[in-house]
Amino acid sequence: MHTKKILIDLDGVLNEYGKEKFDENFIPEIKQGAFEFVETLSKSAELYLFTSRNLILATKWLIKYNLDKYFKDVTNIKIPSYLYIDDRTICFKGDYQKALNEIKDFKVYWKN
Repeated sequence: MHTKKILIDLDGVLNEYGKEKFDENFIPEIKQGAFEFVETLSKSAELYLFTSRNLILATKWLIKYNLDKYFKDVTNIKIPSYLYIDDRTICFKGDYQKALNEIKDFKVYWKN
């Protein structure tokens, strides 16, 4: 039984988000290595897909790429978890000035 819950963001983490113009009715293809990443992580944690997209569309995307078996649920609610995996995140480490600097200098990896 897994005790750690991990929320994984869909756009920019599991899919090729950012390469095309955003379309709320279309989720880009799976990112290379994402399947293996999820498969491995699922062995040590309970996974939840976290997305602001339509939950039915996101669930269909998981099924299309055979990832649904690794996720306990799809949610748009930030449930209490061991950690969150997202491409647009600053990890607060107790220092507000460092956090402000990181926010000012932040660049999403796929915009480089």
